[in-house]
Amino acid sequence: MKELEYPFDVQSLIKNKKKIKKELLEKENLLEKKIAILGGSTTSEVKNMLEIFLLNYGIKPEFYESEYNKFYEDAVFGNPELDEFNPDIIYIHTTNRNIMNYPTMYDSKEEIDKLLESEYIKFQNVWESLFKKFNATIIQNNFEYPFYRLLGNRDASDIHGKTNYITRLNQKFYDYQNKTKNFFINDINYVSACYGLDKWESGFYWHMYKYAMEVPAIPYLSFNLAKIIKSIYGKNKKAFVLDLDNTLWGGIVGDDGVENLAIGPEVPSGQVYYEFQNYLKEHKSLGVILNIDSKNEYENAIAGLNHPGGALKPEDFIIIKANWNPKNLNVKDISEELNLGADSFVFVDDNPAERRIVESYVPGIAVPEVDIPENYIKIIDRNGYFEVTNFSEEDLKKSEMYKDNAKRSQMMATFDNYDDYLKSLNMKAEITSFKKIYLERISQLSNKSNQFNLTTKRYSLADIEEVNNDDSYIKLYGKLEDIFGDNGVITVVIGKIKDIDLHIDLWIMSCRVLKRNMEFAMMDELVKRAKEHGIKTIYGYYYSTFKNKMVKDFYDLQGFTLVNEDSNGNKTYKLDVDSYEYKNNVIEVSE
Repeated sequence: MKELEYPFDVQSLIKNKKKIKKELLEKENLLEKKIAILGGSTTSEVKNMLEIFLLNYGIKPEFYESEYNKFYEDAVFGNPELDEFNPDIIYIHTTNRNIMNYPTMYDSKEEIDKLLESEYIKFQNVWESLFKKFNATIIQNNFEYPFYRLLGNRDASDIHGKTNYITRLNQKFYDYQNKTKNFFINDINYVSACYGLDKWESGFYWHMYKYAMEVPAIPYLSFNLAKIIKSIYGKNKKAFVLDLDNTLWGGIVGDDGVENLAIGPEVPSGQVYYEFQNYLKEHKSLGVILNIDSKNEYENAIAGLNHPGGALKPEDFIIIKANWNPKNLNVKDISEELNLGADSFVFVDDNPAERRIVESYVPGIAVPEVDIPENYIKIIDRNGYFEVTNFSEEDLKKSEMYKDNAKRSQMMATFDNYDDYLKSLNMKAEITSFKKIYLERISQLSNKSNQFNLTTKRYSLADIEEVNNDDSYIKLYGKLEDIFGDNGVITVVIGKIKDIDLHIDLWIMSCRVLKRNMEFAMMDELVKRAKEHGIKTIYGYYYSTFKNKMVKDFYDLQGFTLVNEDSNGNKTYKLDVDSYEYKNNVIEVSE
């Protein structure tokens, strides 16, 4: 929904929030999550804004709100209502208004250090108490800078200054995050700086309503918080689709010639485009895939990308569509070639008409309203399409993995028999129980997989850790490599043991390895493990969504028997373990 993308009209959002909420609640397949807001100030409007941003991301929240400034009591001393609520996410909404004591000019360094540690321990007690009680993810605000500087510029460097004190306290929060799983910082220090501290702090809203920032600032805070939550539950985008002329460089390569393009340090406008190209290139290290969709002759596009002043080169892109086809059709072709849903993409084009066409004909794609080149980075960055909460080494290799897939496709074209092609890949798989080293990747995969996801369930890292420590589950991951490279962890199965039955709660697989018989290798291993546990029947479930129709017949192909199917296309299957016939004959499997 355009109203909920940066830059947004704050007054319109606040005025129309009920109407927007009603419209968003009509979306299908919303992911339901319980969110507890423990506030150090009034939080009702924070909750209202957070709700519509999350609904826009496909997440339907149910909320618990602590009473005013009771965040510490609810966390440390407990609250039966919170206990019964049993949240998935706990958001601690505190600000510099909740710092109890600041240094004075009379305090020694030792006294200030003790004061700082005491303030930090108060918050650490909150986090540790909540972790002990709930299997939940915690999101904690850091602190915005103070609203005045008693020492002027020296306030930042002198240990007696509030600015210095808040900076040191924030760093303690960051150190805790870096050593603690399922704990994230909502960086309101950055949000308030972007918004403007003079506007952010409002004595009127604090003294009248106990809001820690002015109400028009709340959508910015809630939007920033929503980006963290949508990332935790795999709602990030995965790829860019980029125009060329007047988007990656200034000018039109076919008309102006490569030598006359504005790109590089020679002219100010060229520096702007060079900076934007560098910004895009940095995303490759996050596992974001770069693609081109340009109305151009292919040779001209490649020549432009080889401009000596550019940061991006042809090899930085997975797919380059430079032709005269409608751009929405090119986007759909890119989507199919990469086996990614259209809602995985961010389309960047300087032309408003092209943006409207792509947005209208490619449902789910993100189309930021870029205006002048100087604002390209800010608009894309503020929208948080690729918010990082968990990061794995495989993200660093993502571009290479997709390039390897292109090589596999080229090789497949040389074979008449598909089984011969699969055997020629010399595939080797590691299929075994969860290992701690892969838990973050397993959680990440469960939240990113949409097409090959039979039950549509999402597991946070905390959920995966809980499953890993529970002996009533059979839990398997699969890694796959071949002559072109290592695909890493690409498939996961979780089954719940109930007496002599096994119920498959989760079966996911990366679309990068579709049609390579990895699902058969996983099923073979699952049946082996089931037999070891004395399982007689395996139950499989398919919950239908718009995105996972490709696996609607998955259990039929695996030899399961259909038990029932409801009017929405949701199916229940069962398999007699003793009658199962092993199917993998092209992948060498090891534990």
